[in-house]
Amino acid sequence: MPAKAQPAGKKGSKKAKAPRPSGGKKRRRRRKESYGIYIYKVLKQVHPDTGISSRAMSIMNSFVNDVFERIAAEASRLAHYNKKSTITSREVQTVVRLLLPGELAKHAVSEGTKAVTKYTTSK
Repeated sequence: MPAKAQPAGKKGSKKAKAPRPSGGKKRRRRRKESYGIYIYKVLKQVHPDTGISSRAMSIMNSFVNDVFERIAAEASRLAHYNKKSTITSREVQTVVRLLLPGELAKHAVSEGTKAVTKYTTSK
């Protein structure tokens, strides 16, 4: 039996198409969440003419994740000690004072208080 002729406008593609997973749809890649855009915005506020390499951005992202996990874990422990089931801004503030050193803790507390105030007034 002779092979069917292709229409004049269509030629065979050069790449072989891989079979799709069952279901017939393309699989979407899972998004990698990162603090990259926020780190970059803060960098531009502080030093507008300075850039950051992808390696440095990765290190900063790991640092932010680490600090976040430490604060969350300690705040959870603190709420548990006080027989509370909710982590409030009060627990977070206390933990920040415990975990961060000196001037950094004071700055973090004032920025956190400012953010919470801004949020509650916008509601």
